[in-house]
Amino acid sequence: MTQDASILFSPFRLGDIELKNRIVMAPLTRNRATHGTDAPNDLNAEYYRQRASAGLIISEASQISQQGQGYIWTPGIYSQAQIEGWKKVTDAVHEAGGKIVIQLWHVGRISHVSLQPHGNAPVAPSAIRAKGQTFIEGGFVDVSEPHALTIDEIKSVVRDYVAAAENAKKAGFDGVEIHGANGYLIEQFLKDKTNHRTDEYGGSVENRLRFALEVVDAVLSVLPRERVGIRLSPVTPANDISDSDPAKVYFPLVEQLSARGLAFIHVIEGATAGPRDYAPFDYVALRKTFSGAYIANNGYTRDLAIEALRENRADLIAFGIPFIANPDLVERLRRDAPLNKPDQPTFYGGDAHGYTDYPALAS
Repeated sequence: MTQDASILFSPFRLGDIELKNRIVMAPLTRNRATHGTDAPNDLNAEYYRQRASAGLIISEASQISQQGQGYIWTPGIYSQAQIEGWKKVTDAVHEAGGKIVIQLWHVGRISHVSLQPHGNAPVAPSAIRAKGQTFIEGGFVDVSEPHALTIDEIKSVVRDYVAAAENAKKAGFDGVEIHGANGYLIEQFLKDKTNHRTDEYGGSVENRLRFALEVVDAVLSVLPRERVGIRLSPVTPANDISDSDPAKVYFPLVEQLSARGLAFIHVIEGATAGPRDYAPFDYVALRKTFSGAYIANNGYTRDLAIEALRENRADLIAFGIPFIANPDLVERLRRDAPLNKPDQPTFYGGDAHGYTDYPALAS
């Protein structure tokens, strides 16, 4: 290993969490929770155990309630069975010497009536249907038209985040990441394409930030700030989302997050799983606005990761798809070894094939 590469494998203190390297396993939806309960299972525990050499694992997105679910067979964190299932995962990761936080998720309008309680409409800040699809038992379908949340319903969702954070503690997680990216509920409130409200949750930037900050404060009522982070995607078009002036939203937001002392922001730079230069945005300035750690995400190679760390453009680097196909990604990056090719048809749903059967390097 060259001296230049060593920074990627150096320890880092993320809030209260001691990490053995600066490589983060990004949250990756795999649709393999137990059918009927949406609880993690032994196969999920093995999948995460295999990848525990990462400095930090951020779990796949996990819905805070049935209302928060947008895709079939994604895990939740709102029932006793789900808490017990996640405990298997956290125990397996900790026994393998790893650290893991859970990503708390509410999809908002990116859902389908078949996934919602009592077949209700999905919820959103405004009753604007997304141009997009979701994955249900029968395959991909158009998302359903959402219902605009009332003030009382917003307060109820915030309480669901409190319960989810409490359940994350019970399940043994080292912390939580709030999912505020990729066109899901929190981002639907942030951006003017999806938030047409005229009350205290819409209109001005200050009002559009309100829901995100209420969720953050709710989670902080349960967990210390040193164990809480949030994922953001300032310019991504994912799930039919956009804003007319992202900088005017995200710099004030990150200032508020910094004032609260969050451990990290996890930023998708560019279009999610797409071009890093999708739209102009000053991520270096955003990093300087935040007092905690900055996790950089999207299309990072080994060389780009090392460069970003050396130039102090990030503290940690998140890798997504490479972790699907390479349970030993950390060692492969250390040796600068070739990576396994991911098997895309097995990404969503299925069994151990394309999940826990990717080979590791020969020792």
